[in-house]
Amino acid sequence: MHSCGNVLPLQFIIKKEMVSVEGLSVEFSARPLFTDASFVVNDRDRIALVGKNGAGKSTLLKILCGMQQPTSGVVSIPNDTTIGYLPQVMVLQDDTTVREEAQKAFSHVHELKERIDRMNQELADRTDYESADYLALVERFTQEHDRYMMMGAENCEAELERTLMGLGFLRTDFERPTSEFSGGWRMRIELAKILLQKPDVLLLDEPTNHLDIESIQWLEQFLAQSAKAVVLVSHDRAFINNVSNRTLEISCGRIIDYKVKYDEYVVLRKERREQQIRAYENQQKEVADMKDFIERFRYKATKAVQVQQKIKQLEKIVPIEVDEVDNAAMHLKFPPCLRSGDYPVICEEVRKDYGEHTVFAQVNMTIKRGEKVAFVGKNGEGKSTLVKCIMNEIPFDGNLKIGHNIQIGYFAQNQAQLLDESLTVFQTIDNVAKGDIRLRIKDILGAFMFGGEASDKKVKVLSGGERSRLAMIRLLLEPVNLLILDEPTNHLDMPSKDVLKEAIKAFDGTAIIVSHDREFLDGLVTKVYEFGGGKVREHLGGIYDFLQSRQINELSELQSTRSTQSSQSTPSNNNYAEHKEQQKRLRKAERAVEESERKISDMERRLKELDGLLMDPVNASNMEFVTEYTTVKKALDEEVERWERLSEEYEQLTSI
Repeated sequence: MHSCGNVLPLQFIIKKEMVSVEGLSVEFSARPLFTDASFVVNDRDRIALVGKNGAGKSTLLKILCGMQQPTSGVVSIPNDTTIGYLPQVMVLQDDTTVREEAQKAFSHVHELKERIDRMNQELADRTDYESADYLALVERFTQEHDRYMMMGAENCEAELERTLMGLGFLRTDFERPTSEFSGGWRMRIELAKILLQKPDVLLLDEPTNHLDIESIQWLEQFLAQSAKAVVLVSHDRAFINNVSNRTLEISCGRIIDYKVKYDEYVVLRKERREQQIRAYENQQKEVADMKDFIERFRYKATKAVQVQQKIKQLEKIVPIEVDEVDNAAMHLKFPPCLRSGDYPVICEEVRKDYGEHTVFAQVNMTIKRGEKVAFVGKNGEGKSTLVKCIMNEIPFDGNLKIGHNIQIGYFAQNQAQLLDESLTVFQTIDNVAKGDIRLRIKDILGAFMFGGEASDKKVKVLSGGERSRLAMIRLLLEPVNLLILDEPTNHLDMPSKDVLKEAIKAFDGTAIIVSHDREFLDGLVTKVYEFGGGKVREHLGGIYDFLQSRQINELSELQSTRSTQSSQSTPSNNNYAEHKEQQKRLRKAERAVEESERKISDMERRLKELDGLLMDPVNASNMEFVTEYTTVKKALDEEVERWERLSEEYEQLTSI
């Protein structure tokens, strides 16, 4: 059955070519963004559009949906192909409930239902059953009713609820006015409307910026299973890799098409450039040899014919081009910080209420010096609220201690919007820089891709990514030993995120990172605090350990209860040293179990390979394979026994 979101009657027909682009060129202020681009968007394509900030990704999406015209070239879209476009910023409505706003996605369905009802009433009122006009009306009614049924229109309401809940809304939110929600949540409503319309081509510009981890995972699944063609821009590396099966790169004024998902594109791009360099070097050697021959024998009559041949060959050579590499990535280094106390942040029974609504209660948390921890959970569950409590920006109940000698560096979600728009980039930094650092402002700005004339730009003309980088520079100007970063990667491009991640990993102090970006958090944090249901739960390990444990917990109530109990156990004031030692033992036991599992997996894989080899008659009497099989099998049995012992030890530690 066809989904209720489709806009046009012929959309259920499978189409191969959705969008055709030929010879596309775009100039911005006389500067070419890209030239002579040609590609096709086909049904079931999941295209990741990549490139550094300012390369023209958002511009290309606007051209594909008809909101902007190219300098030259043609974009061809069949008449029966529908486009759904989610921009980074849009005008939002304030006069409806969440349900009413989402129902606007089905306006075409409601119009069709009204036409069917009118025709049905006309058929009941008329009596000229034998007339040609009546029979034509019957035919139109039948066609329109079939269309309505094919749309699955009767299921629209159920699909609306599934989509809104997948994007993080509760049923109790459906009848609330949209004006009660933040801009991020209202962007989710707009995303829901676009998804419910089921267009042939989805153009999504940073769809994950306002989503939490669970909503991102839901969107990944939706795009994989339900969408037709997708072209998306995202700086969430895990999301873009999980969704994509093709990558379009905008780099140095060209658009290059890779028929693979993002991770494979990264490898292929490197290989492609290495091949180009080798071919270029070989060609340069060949050219040099030809020129040398021509110079040596130019005036020898006996070599005149060969010289002319070399000259003609030289003229016919087409120079091999080597793709440029965009090396303009920020170089971040946090300055050395003073040594803080052992426990920069201690929360004891912290609680925050807004009127009758409890954001969280009984928060017990101890963050040690040097730890990198993540705050995760759905939007609205209190992550940023607890950050504000730590910053003493809002009142709260309970005991929250900031450790000795703590100097906080704070990057808030709205930091980029708090910049003075009347100032230039240089003035913004010059106003906060102190001492010798003022002599290095130009160098710092250059490292953040504000080199040359860019430092003279007014803040009001900067993009979201540029503003974020500028706000980040301000954070770097003074040494701190506690970093609190609230969504630091929003609007940063992938190279910038990589450099920021490495800088935080090398940071001597303590870091609290509020983020929905799994790839950014992976390998960076060693502890995850999960916000949800008015509680804050501690999970030891990295972000993917946390995600895996959540999936397991949902399958088993016993494990869920045990996990919850162990994660809620926190130290008292008099027991910090014991808690520290317990965490150390737990991490060591967890690593031992993981290492044993890796060994078992490797040995099982080798036994499978040996099985295949020994089944071949050619190897039946190969004693080397037989001996290896026996040795590996014995080692596997011993390792399984060791794994069982280690797992029991780990279980005992988690139950303490």
